[in-house]
Amino acid sequence: MARKKVLVTGGAGFIGGNFVQYMVNKYPDYDIYNLDLLTYAGDLTKHKEIEKKDNYHFVKADIADRDAITALFEKEQFDYVTHFAAESHVDRSITDPEIFVVTNVLGTQVLLDASKAIGVTKFVHVSTDEVYGELDFDPTTFFTEDTPLQPNSPYSASKASSDMLVRAYHETFGLPINITRCSNNYGPYHFPEKLIPLTISRVLNDQKIPVYGDGKNIRDWLHVLDHCAAIDLVLHEGANGEVYNVGGHNERTNLEVVKTIISTLGKSEELIEFVTDRLGHDKRYAIDPTKLEALGWKPTYTFESGIAQTIQWYLDNKEWWEQIISGEYQNYFEKQYTL
Repeated sequence: MARKKVLVTGGAGFIGGNFVQYMVNKYPDYDIYNLDLLTYAGDLTKHKEIEKKDNYHFVKADIADRDAITALFEKEQFDYVTHFAAESHVDRSITDPEIFVVTNVLGTQVLLDASKAIGVTKFVHVSTDEVYGELDFDPTTFFTEDTPLQPNSPYSASKASSDMLVRAYHETFGLPINITRCSNNYGPYHFPEKLIPLTISRVLNDQKIPVYGDGKNIRDWLHVLDHCAAIDLVLHEGANGEVYNVGGHNERTNLEVVKTIISTLGKSEELIEFVTDRLGHDKRYAIDPTKLEALGWKPTYTFESGIAQTIQWYLDNKEWWEQIISGEYQNYFEKQYTL
């Protein structure tokens, strides 16, 4: 029997990178292809442990480059596509929305066309709960798969647009798809510009920690390894054409998250510095994952166990995040892959 070929776009990023490692290690009989352009958030050093494995393959390419993507799909004839690649930092989308449209919308269309042309078995589009907009602080309200899309930032608008394209290719062309929408992820290899790794690195260096507004914005935190297991399940068992929300049942205010990290590391809350709130800052996100749980998924991490594991990981892997902050990681591709 021919080996299954799985394309993971954005496999040098945070969630995609963890998924690449998860798949390479769990499915030695699958060939896992990591496709990434290696923009500022693309880091290959995280894959040192798997890059010599026979079932791991790296391809440097832009998902919006139609010629390159078409040629790659025609050559490899992928069975599955799991699409993580995206510009994802909200602040950057406010400063420069155009790159978010090019990568997240046009890039997704290029992948859909290539997938349709070769007849992939499944296209899983990894999206975000941010496409639903925001919830108020009523703890009884949650996002479901039927919640209308009301994105509030250029980032979430670009993701909502790509979601609609994926749905349209299913409805119009019969492309087998699933869409997953996750809450905020955290865990190993999280790029240091994001709240949790930024806070950890700054606390360890006794630097001020910026907190937007009053810090009362609420997010539902999902450990990245729980997210990987969810996508694996949807890839293999998800009903064709369906959307699945992935949430961690772990709502916390941003201020609570920061204070938990400070307390765990034994530092002072005087490091907290409240700063001007982000434009269009959504109040609250909260996911109802009942539909996915009916498929057989449950998160294994509570926030308490997950944040403890994550903090310990950053303590144990200081060399990794220090070379991310310094920018040294950007030289890894040239050293390892072009010599």
